[in-house]
Amino acid sequence: MKKQANLAVFVTALALSVPHAQATEPLELQKVMKELGRNMQVITDGISREDWESVAKTAPLIAIHPQPPVSEKMRIMKFMGLEMANFKAFDSETHKAAHALEQAAHEKDGQKTIATFGQLQTTCLNCHQAFRGKIVEHFYGKESK
Repeated sequence: MKKQANLAVFVTALALSVPHAQATEPLELQKVMKELGRNMQVITDGISREDWESVAKTAPLIAIHPQPPVSEKMRIMKFMGLEMANFKAFDSETHKAAHALEQAAHEKDGQKTIATFGQLQTTCLNCHQAFRGKIVEHFYGKESK
């Protein structure tokens, strides 16, 4: 049992110590982002059809989205360093905007729903502009598109 624990600590330390290690598999963060993108498209479709129920049902999937595993979070935090606070702040803004979108859709208020969706899109864009390129380059060794 102790050997397994020591091995786990060694593997974790090794993974965290390799600078600019390229991901051989996509990060879970990438999978989370793709799912968020699909949910944003569902919301766009719902708004265009005034399907407030669909919007209200999908917004919490953005507000309470899955998180990457702890080991991946540690790699990201190590890479982000002091910028991690800004990354978390963007995430918090996104959660708040998605909850506001859910509420507006429950109220069946089209104008408010569109306005809060715009706020949600802005929080996503702000984070992407600040971090997507850096993360893609660091973990995949290529520029983001």
